[in-house]
Amino acid sequence: MLGEPTAKQLVEATAGFLEKVAIPQLEGHAAFHARVAANVLAIVARELELGPAAADAEAERLAQLLGGDGPLDAQRRDLCARLTKGEMTLETPGLADHLLATAIDRVRIEQPNYGSFKRL
Repeated sequence: MLGEPTAKQLVEATAGFLEKVAIPQLEGHAAFHARVAANVLAIVARELELGPAAADAEAERLAQLLGGDGPLDAQRRDLCARLTKGEMTLETPGLADHLLATAIDRVRIEQPNYGSFKRL
């Protein structure tokens, strides 16, 4: 029995259509906007594939840093509050590593061809 296509498969198929069929037939602003749409769909596909693991890793790091766990958004707000109050700084053990790992995961999803990311 065939299953329904996944969200990732649907997004990738739509991006493929834009890139292979629609964009070559378009000009000017329409071609530009179609390329933007294809890029957005590629980001969504990577988010669907890589986002859950990145969020889990971030939540785990934050639980270690903050000494507890909870919803990721709440952990992020807690970290921001502690940074704002000066309770945590880059000298806080593990903070710089957490920020770097989080940034790398976001770039891996949003801009995997970014030159500095490739060098990392």
